[in-house]
Amino acid sequence: MTELDPARIPRHVAIIMDGNGRWAKNRGMPRIKGHQAGAESVREVLKACRKIDVEYLTLYAFSSENWVRPKPEVSGLMTLLQKFLRDQSHELHDNQVRLRVIGHAGDLPGAVRKELNRVIDETAHYTRGHLFLALSYGGRTEITDAVRAIAQKVKAGELEPDDIKEETVAQHLYAPGIPDPDLMIRTSGEMRISNFLLWQLSYAELYVTDVLWPDFREPDLLKAIEAYQHRHRRYGGIK
Repeated sequence: MTELDPARIPRHVAIIMDGNGRWAKNRGMPRIKGHQAGAESVREVLKACRKIDVEYLTLYAFSSENWVRPKPEVSGLMTLLQKFLRDQSHELHDNQVRLRVIGHAGDLPGAVRKELNRVIDETAHYTRGHLFLALSYGGRTEITDAVRAIAQKVKAGELEPDDIKEETVAQHLYAPGIPDPDLMIRTSGEMRISNFLLWQLSYAELYVTDVLWPDFREPDLLKAIEAYQHRHRRYGGIK
């Protein structure tokens, strides 16, 4: 059992859940089977985060670029998301976790949006934990949307250009007021951040594991957090 320092648990963990397709291919299965197996990892990681008091968990569930995948796979992913929300929302209630979404959720099929909004509304009063799903999300698009909103305020005379600061941009992102991730985990061994939380990851500690997402479980999460606890976060300074 990995021993963690309770005083140094990251407040916010973000995860790029990669490797579902490879997991399925390695077993001679269609890609959707990998996504189905990955849903179990979501449940396990959510429970593990609550157990060790990680307050915020952000999961890169579906990027804006994922829409170009084959239509049957996209359709299967949407069906899987809808089923997960319908059948597993009790996990959020059991752990008193609030669900929120970042990204262009309006791009999702109507039935998925309906289920998503239901769970968001039902969990809105929870404060013990926060689960963010990045859906139809892209980091560059998020920053572009923020810049566009700021430009509109300048045009309307509500904001002076000289008054625009980093805090101004942060306040116009999809989830203002949320602490930036302390730790970003990527599964499957890929060494890139894939347009995920480009603004928010500026000072996050990055952890990459070769474990494919469907195989990622509590011990893997604890191993990542243990590695995080052995690092010294300098934020540009000298310590």
